Amino acid sequence: MLKDIRTNPFYRPLWRRIVIVASTVIWLALEGWRGDGMWTPIAAALCGFSVWAFLVTYPKPPAQD
Repeated sequence: MLKDIRTNPFYRPLWRRIVIVASTVIWLALEGWRGDGMWTPIAAALCGFSVWAFLVTYPKPPAQD
């Protein structure tokens, strides 16, 4: 699955990846605020994965000279 994220051209623009991460952070904040015992860990896992996959380990584009 991670290979598909790294090679899919849909995720190449940085702004799309930031929007995806921001939406999972907002979802996690809402679930934490509501205190939902089931959805908070699910949202936290998805938020952690999106940060890791889209910002931390996403391959950097080659430098343009």
